[in-house]
Amino acid sequence: MIMKHFSNASMFDRAVLAVAPMRGLSRIQAKAKAAILMNYDAAGNGRRVKGWKSPGTDADASSMAGRATLRQRSRDLIRNAPFAKRAQMVVTNNVVGAGIAPTITGTNKKAAQDAADVILPFLQSVELDAHRAMNFATMQSVVCNSLFESGEVLALRRTRPASDGATLPLAVEILEIDHLNSTIMGWGANEVRDGIEYNDQGIATHYHIYEQHPGAASRRRTLRTHRVPASDVLHIRRIDRPGQMRGVPWLAPVMLTLGEMRDYQEAQILKQKISALLAGVVEAGDGGVPEGASGLDALSPGSLVYTEAGQKVSFTTPPRVDDYNVVMRLGLWAVAMGIGITGESLSGDLSGVNFSSMRAGRLEMDKNIETWQEQILISQFCAGVGRWALEAYRLTKPGLRPLQMAWTAQRRALVDPTKEIPAIIKKVEAGLSSLSREQRAMGLDPDTVARERAEDLARNPAPVDGAVDETKKGKAA
Repeated sequence: MIMKHFSNASMFDRAVLAVAPMRGLSRIQAKAKAAILMNYDAAGNGRRVKGWKSPGTDADASSMAGRATLRQRSRDLIRNAPFAKRAQMVVTNNVVGAGIAPTITGTNKKAAQDAADVILPFLQSVELDAHRAMNFATMQSVVCNSLFESGEVLALRRTRPASDGATLPLAVEILEIDHLNSTIMGWGANEVRDGIEYNDQGIATHYHIYEQHPGAASRRRTLRTHRVPASDVLHIRRIDRPGQMRGVPWLAPVMLTLGEMRDYQEAQILKQKISALLAGVVEAGDGGVPEGASGLDALSPGSLVYTEAGQKVSFTTPPRVDDYNVVMRLGLWAVAMGIGITGESLSGDLSGVNFSSMRAGRLEMDKNIETWQEQILISQFCAGVGRWALEAYRLTKPGLRPLQMAWTAQRRALVDPTKEIPAIIKKVEAGLSSLSREQRAMGLDPDTVARERAEDLARNPAPVDGAVDETKKGKAA
């Protein structure tokens, strides 16, 4: 490549090469590298990429300056834009639903059952919440909503005194990410970035957390900050790049599109209002406008207004704005793709789908839902709270053998149960899957199903072969 540029070098390059060989060589090498680079249109600097910002920052630095603004605008869209709120509901309802259920397991079945008899009712009660308002399933929904809205959320472990009378000495407090104090830059030899303190190995050791939300509507406002050990904090966020510690709202890629769609909808509604403006305009005579009559400023649908003598009213004819359905549909499908859900689930429009297309569309969304369940909500939040609950239980049971928690997400919605359930049964019978695996995929705990089936059989034993069911015999008589 360089030899080719030697042969094609301009007269100026040849002159520089003759006078200053090293400088001339560097010019020719630079041109050769530039020629290689320009093989990619997206790597050029022409008119088509003018204004394209592509800073070489890491994951957290790329969002540092605009992270707070993104959160505020995302919250505003969810408050005021119906499709943004719908997108949040779709994600939370599919990821959490009625709640991701815990199961306690261990080598000692009796010890595991004893722990389950204490921990599971505790998680199902409001005792778990530091504010006594939510149980664990509700907490999951709040965490998922905050994760979608703000990109990240915090959960803090609080130790409850024995005098409190709680079942376990544990409370969990859910905090918005605004509680992180991003003004602190260091603590001793450790660096503090965005409210997270790191040691010399880059591991998060503490979180610097405001005692009160900076935007709280309280008469006793305080900006006091607590340095909380990382072992007492769960930082839930979606990690997309290596080294990423902070999250961004899930609406970030589609925020501008949603805002423009909201403006477009409002413009269409205003257009329809103007089109419905049927009013009568009366030109006053020499006597002027009658006393108490309405003027042009009171023009509204169905009104009768007057003009002053000599005034003339002319109405504009604005251009028509057509293709509303096409624009909204394409916009909604673009928003749905940017979030990772189907256009049908976002719009609620099922007019153009059948079983096959609906199921094919759900396959990709179901993979996203499964990823968000396993990699974010279960691994970062549920597993953390479960670990805290087991540690609190061990405080009441010294010498207890190790226990573990398994998590079962809610069942996947079946598009057509009459077709899908027989397929599941055939897969189990053919040995391609286990019954337990398929039960968990449907949001069912295999141990609970087995226990309930045994209880049902004990209450209603199956008749012995050849015996006559007395109940049926009596009904027949």
